[in-house]
Amino acid sequence: MHWQKIVVAALILVSGYGCISVGRSFESDDLSWIVRNRTTRIDMSARLGEPFRAGTDQGLLTWTYGYYCYRLIGQTYTKDLVVYFNPDGTVHSYTFSTSFPNEREQWRDR
Repeated sequence: MHWQKIVVAALILVSGYGCISVGRSFESDDLSWIVRNRTTRIDMSARLGEPFRAGTDQGLLTWTYGYYCYRLIGQTYTKDLVVYFNPDGTVHSYTFSTSFPNEREQWRDR
């Protein structure tokens, strides 16, 4: 019984300082490969895999690629790539945002 309390305490401590991640991380330093009216859903899937979420916005199909790193103690970090598709399956537009410090610095000064 004593060792079980130690294991539980260790798990709580690790999860407090560690990252509990949701979604799948993806490369986001260069998104110039996403071209309006040219890049397709097939291209997106081939490059990034299946989206974390799919839905619609004002009649346009949307795919969201997301990676979320939650902590009980300390900063939580997130990043999202939301892609809006034309009816023909090509990219209409996209939006990217991140709170990961190294990525945020890269994108802040562009």
